[in-house]
Amino acid sequence: MKHWRIEQMDWDSFDPSKVDPDIIPLVKAASVVERNAHDYTTYLQHVFVGDADFSQAAANWSVEEIQHGDALGRWAMLADSSWDYWSAFERYRESFKIDVDVDASVRGSRTGELIARCMVETGTSSFYTALADGTDEPLLKAICKQIAADEYRHFKLFYDHMNRYLQREKLSTWERTKIALGRVTESEDDELASAYYTTNIPSDQPYDHKHCIAAYMAKAMGYYQPKHIDRVTAMIFKTIGFTPHSRWQRLAANMMYRLIRWRQRGFARKMNAA
Repeated sequence: MKHWRIEQMDWDSFDPSKVDPDIIPLVKAASVVERNAHDYTTYLQHVFVGDADFSQAAANWSVEEIQHGDALGRWAMLADSSWDYWSAFERYRESFKIDVDVDASVRGSRTGELIARCMVETGTSSFYTALADGTDEPLLKAICKQIAADEYRHFKLFYDHMNRYLQREKLSTWERTKIALGRVTESEDDELASAYYTTNIPSDQPYDHKHCIAAYMAKAMGYYQPKHIDRVTAMIFKTIGFTPHSRWQRLAANMMYRLIRWRQRGFARKMNAA
């Protein structure tokens, strides 16, 4: 069951004077990624065939993710009346596809798959929290807060199922760490780059992965504050079996924040040089 509905949002509260132009491309890209949850659900249900509880949980997760995309897409069309969410989503679907015809996880185990899902929800929860804190536009702030809360619940959902499978599959802390960090580094793969391209760049221009990921990251990373990264690292530590809210976690958060700032400046330089 959805915890909120699009029609419950106060759409009349939209204030164009408070829209940050840099946030619009991010919202457009996020909208199509969120709406593409159906393919990921098909993939997950193939990986977890025979697990009725998880399959139902994945189906419920998909409904909420699709709503996220529709809410963000509707907001983006208010912010940019020339943009069409539905045609952009169809273009994204043609551009980026995942292999759903599988019978096992690409992570090597069901536990590994759930660790990867925890990492995705960690990233999205922090991302939408950062956007909510970084915008003064009241409607977008409200939407992002709702989505961030959903994504944190989704993290807990996948985390609980991960622990259930961990009792059987016995992945070591090192194995869990490798999977978690591997999924984090995939944030610069084609999913986000294709989303940025298909929602922000005309189709008559060729797709340039490096340009698109730099354009996305230069904007997105700028919204993160230390408190967001502290939450990210705490959730990562919890997933891989380390103690969150510890001295080592705070040290990791500080290092990660510095790395993000350094990477953000590098991506910005690439865009300025283009």
